[in-house]
Amino acid sequence: MSYLRRGNRDLIKRINRNLVLNLIKSHEPISRTQIARLSGLGLTTVSGITAELIEIGLAHEIGEGESSGGRRPVLLGLNRQAGFVVGVKLMEHAVSSALTDLDAQVLHHCVTPVKRPQGQWRPDDVVHTLIRAVETTVAEAGVDRHRVLGIGIGMAGLVDSESGICRYSPFFGWRDVALAEPIASHLGLPTYLENDVNTLTIAEQWFGYGHGVDHFVVITVGRGIGAGIVINGRFYRGAVGGAGEFGHITLADGGPLCNCGKRGCLEALASDQAIVRQARAAVALGERTRLAKEGTLTLETVLQAAEAGDELAQRLLADSGRWLGMGIAMIVNLLNPQLIIVGGEGVQAGEYRFGPMRAAIRDHSFNGLADDLEVVIELSGDETWARGAASLVLQQIYRSPIHAEGSEVDLSVTRT
Repeated sequence: MSYLRRGNRDLIKRINRNLVLNLIKSHEPISRTQIARLSGLGLTTVSGITAELIEIGLAHEIGEGESSGGRRPVLLGLNRQAGFVVGVKLMEHAVSSALTDLDAQVLHHCVTPVKRPQGQWRPDDVVHTLIRAVETTVAEAGVDRHRVLGIGIGMAGLVDSESGICRYSPFFGWRDVALAEPIASHLGLPTYLENDVNTLTIAEQWFGYGHGVDHFVVITVGRGIGAGIVINGRFYRGAVGGAGEFGHITLADGGPLCNCGKRGCLEALASDQAIVRQARAAVALGERTRLAKEGTLTLETVLQAAEAGDELAQRLLADSGRWLGMGIAMIVNLLNPQLIIVGGEGVQAGEYRFGPMRAAIRDHSFNGLADDLEVVIELSGDETWARGAASLVLQQIYRSPIHAEGSEVDLSVTRT
């Protein structure tokens, strides 16, 4: 019984420390008295917790506030460079890695090629590349390796985040490949693996447009199409980590073949690759378009043609947007989110794609559900994806111990 009481006391202490840390992060500069008032904790408790946070370097005193008649209060702030994390986005041909501070600000970013000996992506070779990318990022950033708190890795596919295993990768052709454990063992750091769209969603929840929003969805558009979901303030993975495979809902029975092997998926109709494929088919059929003069067709060349007034290019981008909007309307009808954040490389297509998308959301959402829906378009490059992966570690620092999962980040390394 005494063990249970002691365990409960330890948990309550951790919960209170987490509450105070998040109040400092969200309201800085903030006094101890303000923390006590906002948290409901006693001033003595707050003073003890803030002393601990200062000792381990997560918080620091940043000056004095205005007096309300007595002594001027001492103000606290988050020490964003008390420690650092590394985020890694694993792509087919490269690893994008970034070192961030505790507020997810990227301090250094680099790209490491992924080699494919004998035409295959062997897991051991990719693990070695990931380790080299992390070590290079830390070294080039000029940061003491002992101040790195952990590593986050994002990749496309079905990921079992609790075990750090890639259950299925459509790009690498992998099934049940352990990535987190060998990297953690080699580097001696907590390592977290997650679907790449989910990492962006976690970053938005803690540091972006989704911060403080209880119901929102992140949609990514590029080579593929995916979704990350937050419901009632909690990130939602689904039963086996597969929630958000938004690109593989069927919108056109018997439609074009998708990379997943099925037909008529949203991804096969609206992704960047789908636009390029449709452009090639139109050129092959002899349709009049300036795209026929292009040697290599890409989303960029289609966009340039659209900006020059090419009707085919404008139509392809608009069709993509309409399909995407129809798919998002399904999410609106199912989940009734407050906010939709659309990101990814395909955002560069701009209003040629997203004007029709917004119209389709309005046209296909159930009466009234889209009236107050906020839609934010946010460009996501390689650095953004790596920052999202870093947020896998950062959320372990700021998330309540009640919801914590997996190995814990050791904050003692922040001591100076």
